[in-house]
Amino acid sequence: MACSLVFNGTLSKVSSLVTACRLYIRMKIRGVTVEEQIQWMLSYVQRGSADVWKENMLEDLEEGLLEYEIVGKFLVDIRKEFGGGDEESVKVAELKRLKQGKRIMEEFIQEFRRVARGSGYKKRLLIKEFKREINAIICQRLIESERQSSSIKQWYNWAIALDRNWNESRREEERLRGRRDNGTSAPRLNNNKAQ
Repeated sequence: MACSLVFNGTLSKVSSLVTACRLYIRMKIRGVTVEEQIQWMLSYVQRGSADVWKENMLEDLEEGLLEYEIVGKFLVDIRKEFGGGDEESVKVAELKRLKQGKRIMEEFIQEFRRVARGSGYKKRLLIKEFKREINAIICQRLIESERQSSSIKQWYNWAIALDRNWNESRREEERLRGRRDNGTSAPRLNNNKAQ
């Protein structure tokens, strides 16, 4: 795992920490004891309120006041401690703040899916939230196309296709604008016949 992953208790970093730890444990340290896995994870908990929490956890573990049979329960405790409330309301709040911005649609959809997972949003409500968060031009084109589906995956596919087309047309526009600005233009046909 990259050493740059340092967790300081920030709410927005909880999911990233838990996901990265789960992946690394499955790939690299599955055979070691649960205690060693927890100690490894705690080594990335540094600074801020998380540092104090880590000291308390280590003390409780050493004194035998806390014991984990599986590492998953420890990860649940991290989410509870730093998640800022129940996961569903945290996810809904994060979903409401999410915007596509300058990202390509594929990138945005990955982030949207991560945040939507655990939000409790399903079908129409999830689609409504998705349309609210994508760029206005793409959203408008989706609405104008009169496509109707209750499948969020279908909306993802339509949005990706529209986003790719829109980005391609912008690149073509810029390319043509660059030709005009440089004084070059498309070659003209010569109607003068050689005599």
